[in-house]
Amino acid sequence: MNIEEFRDYCMAKKGVTEEFPFDSDTLAFKVMGKIFALLSVSAQPFRVNLKMDPEIVPEYREKYHDVLPGYHMNKKMWNTVYFDNGTISRKELLFMTNHSYDEVVKKFTKKLKAELDALE
Repeated sequence: MNIEEFRDYCMAKKGVTEEFPFDSDTLAFKVMGKIFALLSVSAQPFRVNLKMDPEIVPEYREKYHDVLPGYHMNKKMWNTVYFDNGTISRKELLFMTNHSYDEVVKKFTKKLKAELDALE
């Protein structure tokens, strides 16, 4: 999966926006203003920081050589995932992306969750 495919996948999710909150290279995908994916648009190979349930973070780091502690993130719940090395299946990459989105959404207040649910 390349950066364009990843962007299209993320932007198709409900309530998602993209922005460069830190600099002109660091792209953040947010759901209702909360980051669920972070990447460098110029980094090679293509990699993404994704949030995960702290209970399964170690499992993914042990299972995949291309899943490392989140770069510049809380290592307990963020992983840096290399997307274009071919060692992780597309299905698994999509699962991890969905999981990151869901991890952020599940922490929403009732009000924010209702706003997300009301979007088409």
